[in-house]
Amino acid sequence: MGDAYCPDCKRGTEVVFDHSAGDTVCSECGLVLESHSVDETSEWRTFANESGDNDPVRVGGPTNPLLADGGLSTVISKPNGAQGDFLSSSLGRWQNRGSNPDRTLILAFKTIATMADRFPFFRCRFSLPTTMLIFLGKRSRFPLGLVATIKDRANEIYKKVEDLKSVRGRNQDAILAACLYIACRQEDKPRTVKDISLATGVAEGTIKNSYKDLYPYASRIIPTFFAKEEDLKNLCSP
Repeated sequence: MGDAYCPDCKRGTEVVFDHSAGDTVCSECGLVLESHSVDETSEWRTFANESGDNDPVRVGGPTNPLLADGGLSTVISKPNGAQGDFLSSSLGRWQNRGSNPDRTLILAFKTIATMADRFPFFRCRFSLPTTMLIFLGKRSRFPLGLVATIKDRANEIYKKVEDLKSVRGRNQDAILAACLYIACRQEDKPRTVKDISLATGVAEGTIKNSYKDLYPYASRIIPTFFAKEEDLKNLCSP
């Protein structure tokens, strides 16, 4: 920890460094004071690909322990205008026909990242009618400005939800929004249902219903190191 001036608190406050995201965050209001101060880009190979594409030599990102294969599955892409297009396309179609148990999780994690990773692009200095706020949220997907630890926690919670298979048939975006709501409370950075609704475009009532579906399974979907009696008390009843 260290001290830095926070423009929202208008004074010097203690800051926390989020190593996974490279963010410097105010410990009192949660404002990100400095973002991406570490290099999160992938490594590069030292030789060129004969296809001549602009981005053919990218090396994959880090492994993901929440995925069955660690996120190391091969993705076959089609080269642009290079020989072998037919072969690449055929292999890609064949791969897509195969079963990939992680496909749903990967899409869900990407959606959670979209909901949680961005910063607010405007802040209201005056009150707006609720109907106007909902309209703005649906039009712009008002971002939450959440740190990476909350995103990771929401990923873990959703993985447990998928393993339980207890909420099949529910709107997935609503389930993901409810997972974010739970993750925020578990990380002591609570957001209101309205905040989550504005960020995701999912109606408040739909998020509340999904939260009600998840609440009975709280002790099973909260990560093991969070599934303690005192932690679960931080979750408000639906």
